[in-house]
Amino acid sequence: MFKGITKRWMLNTLSVILTIIILIVVSLIFVVTYLCQSSVEQSLTNTANELSLVFSGYTSDSTTSFNSSARDYVENFDKKEQMGVIVINSSGRVIMSSTGFIPSETEEIPDFEEAKSNGEGAAFWSGKLDSGESAMSETRIITNSSGTVVGAIRYIVSMEPINSRIIIISAFIVGLGIMIIALVIFSGLMFIRSIVKPIRSLSVTADKIAHGDFSASEKIDHKYDDEIGDLCDAVSDMAKELKATEQMKNDFISRVSHELRTPLTAIKGWAETMQLSERGKLDRRTFDKGMSVIVKESTRLTSIVEELLDFSRIQSGRMVLVNEKLDILAEFDESVYMLRERAVKEGKHLLYDEPEAVYPPVLGDRNRLKQVFINVLDNALKYTPKGGVVAAQVIYSKDEPDVIKIVITDTGCGISADDLPKVKEKFYKANQTVGGSGIGLAVADEIMSLHNGSLELESGEGVGTTVTLTFPVYKEGETQSLPEDIKL
Repeated sequence: MFKGITKRWMLNTLSVILTIIILIVVSLIFVVTYLCQSSVEQSLTNTANELSLVFSGYTSDSTTSFNSSARDYVENFDKKEQMGVIVINSSGRVIMSSTGFIPSETEEIPDFEEAKSNGEGAAFWSGKLDSGESAMSETRIITNSSGTVVGAIRYIVSMEPINSRIIIISAFIVGLGIMIIALVIFSGLMFIRSIVKPIRSLSVTADKIAHGDFSASEKIDHKYDDEIGDLCDAVSDMAKELKATEQMKNDFISRVSHELRTPLTAIKGWAETMQLSERGKLDRRTFDKGMSVIVKESTRLTSIVEELLDFSRIQSGRMVLVNEKLDILAEFDESVYMLRERAVKEGKHLLYDEPEAVYPPVLGDRNRLKQVFINVLDNALKYTPKGGVVAAQVIYSKDEPDVIKIVITDTGCGISADDLPKVKEKFYKANQTVGGSGIGLAVADEIMSLHNGSLELESGEGVGTTVTLTFPVYKEGETQSLPEDIKL
């Protein structure tokens, strides 16, 4: 019936609470019993203390004299409704009673014998009379001036009303304890339910999300703004992020498939054309054109595959770097040169003047840095319309002597404010109308991070984009090579 959190609560918390409440109830009953009995004892003691006044200076050893004094005391006893008074002679026989009834001779009076023998002249007794009635008594020994026992006075109280009162109070305490336990169980179960029910619902929803049903997060609801509510919100946000990531991944696979299919189609088409043509009858111009397309598309295909391999390395947490001290100007100049002809063919202006000053070296992987430069320049040209401008400059100033910056600005379509924070994320592609896998910028950003540098973007929709690459300047003593595997 009970399992999970409810079971643990009942075994741990509830068992402790029940033990504490039971101990409190038992202790209260014990205290009530003790107080009631103590009050009776105190009443008997206070009444018995009056004997010091009644029999003070008692000198006679005559039985007749004792009986006369005791009779006067019993007849004038003003607490007959509260307790009974019994007069006992020196031999232990009851000779007088305030009730008018003499107990049977078989009725034992243990407190009389104890009072005679204990040296204090007084003793308490509690138990049952021969009639079965519960009672409590105190006996005081009466002695004459010479110390001889002439008799005793016994005060006796029926404990039946006291015991009934104790039972009633104990029943009330037990009932109160049961009510508290019931309230604890009820409130505890309600509280546990308020936790368990949403967690079970959340567990079912999480299972659906794990199996790809991201729409299940829309059904998550919570009543309170507490930790459970925060957990529900977190799961809902997680599902939305997973859904967005899944969509981006699907778009990425679709884009990559398209990017791979395009060069493969061109290569296959020209290869079939050359294969089907009669040997020696394919003119040189057509042959050169076909080979040019095959080489170009093969290079493009290789570039896509390399990009995918880099992406795979990032996903697996490994990226190989071979660092060395290098001239960042020379590497960037070479990258610009590689794309300058493309810019001319596309009718775009690629502007870059290599600074005449000598800049300090940086520590980095030559091939990986070229990959970053070409990726950023390629994106700038790709998103810049015909007649547009892509300008690049290398900046090193005395104000920031520890870094070298490369700033690349284009007059392209720009990036919206909503897309700008996401363009460096894996799978994300802001502009779906332009070709590309959408992972190049993510790879470039990871490479810059491995070089202890940064890749920052500033853009406005319709006004172009500015990319700033920041590299730390090489300092003597830095490690020039890294282990084979560098974990991101």
